Amino acid sequence: MNEILDVIIVGAGSAGLSALREVRKYTQHFVIINDGPWGTVCARVGCMPSKTLIEAANAFHRRGTFEEFGIRGGDQLTLDIPAVLRRVRRLRDDFVASTVKTTEELGERAISGRVRLLAPDRLEVNGTELRAHKIIIATGSRPVVPAPWNALGNRLLTTDTLFEQETLPARMAVVGMGPIGAEMAQALSRLGIQVAAFGGKAIAGLTDPQVIAVAADLFKKEFPLHMGEKAELSLVKDGVQVRAGSIEVVVDCVLAALGRRPNIGNLGLETLGVSLDEHGMPPVNPGTMQVADLPVFMAGDANDQAPLLHEAADEGYIAGLNAMRSHPICFTRRTPLAIVFTDPDIAVVGSRFEALDPAKIVVGEVHFDRQGRARAGQRNKGIQRLYADAVSGKLLGAEMCAPAGEHMAHLLALAIDRSLTVQQLLRLPFYHPVLEEGLRTALRALAVQLPSVNESDLSMCGAYNTEALD
Repeated sequence: MNEILDVIIVGAGSAGLSALREVRKYTQHFVIINDGPWGTVCARVGCMPSKTLIEAANAFHRRGTFEEFGIRGGDQLTLDIPAVLRRVRRLRDDFVASTVKTTEELGERAISGRVRLLAPDRLEVNGTELRAHKIIIATGSRPVVPAPWNALGNRLLTTDTLFEQETLPARMAVVGMGPIGAEMAQALSRLGIQVAAFGGKAIAGLTDPQVIAVAADLFKKEFPLHMGEKAELSLVKDGVQVRAGSIEVVVDCVLAALGRRPNIGNLGLETLGVSLDEHGMPPVNPGTMQVADLPVFMAGDANDQAPLLHEAADEGYIAGLNAMRSHPICFTRRTPLAIVFTDPDIAVVGSRFEALDPAKIVVGEVHFDRQGRARAGQRNKGIQRLYADAVSGKLLGAEMCAPAGEHMAHLLALAIDRSLTVQQLLRLPFYHPVLEEGLRTALRALAVQLPSVNESDLSMCGAYNTEALD
């Protein structure tokens, strides 16, 4: 292929496919290159197989509520873990097939191989040099695994290997309580595995100490959770010893859930002629995805800015669109939104608590222990905390570990995107009985701390002081 291509896309994950979709609208003079299995991280080893496993775990865990509902015989139920994992892989393969289909039709324009950049307009793959007017780097990410841990062999799992197991052992440790670790520790425990979890000071991306405390307490009711000390692993006769401070446990295998790092090693970024930071990352404009002022764009997990699927898809779109323009367009990004699919859901929306000035905000919270609909469904646990500007009443952000948090987080993201105030939100209808009435309680807690407004606000009518109605 001696021609100068319009665009080369490096990576066929969520960002790369999103870029491809945009590039194909303007040109057929492109190639997309992928190293390793085709199909997105989300579909293969991330969002979708993990949620399939979580659904099975939660379905089995639900048997613990049967007696209270008057349903007898729940203690006789058993779980076939190999069958659970077969279903995970079956659905996973279907999800992957839908993403691979996009590139299968490209013929020679879809290339399997490892890329090394040679210059801002040149790269090498499989011993062949290719040139292009624009290059989009969307190489994704891989699990973080400290080098010494590789000595554990098949006793060490990551989400890249977890779902490939035919069955799971009786004892597992999960090291890392970020979003992946929190989800998997709870799911594995609910599958009947003896789980010990180890993490730092935070859980699942939360920064609000009160929400972290509630989440930690809820997890500790399901499995041992050891926070604050670095975990050290070593092989012993009966498996793997995990030591963190004074805590020592022996397990059959360990799930490393320390996060993911960009796949930029040996990519040749140093040939771009721009300064790299301590992690080897070039400067990337978050509004344009452009690397410095080069004809190079970097999108998705590869740039380590917002490693979430919807953000990766947006970044791929921006990179693809700007790669076809002489001057890039700068886009305003969406309201930050992160959801962790634990039970209760953990979510962070808008500005995180740690990023706000305590002197300039007011905080409203609700605990779901006594919330009517939550009690009816035996989901009455968790907390939601909302942050608003102390002068204007504008909603700024929220952190929560709450039932239906994944849905309330979307409502709050919409409100923040539209710059709604607490009073404006309280004028909206809240149906009865729904879990979102808990959200209204938190908004009311904010409203009483804010300057009064002259306009009519039906929400200022007093509560009924009745648990079933509040």
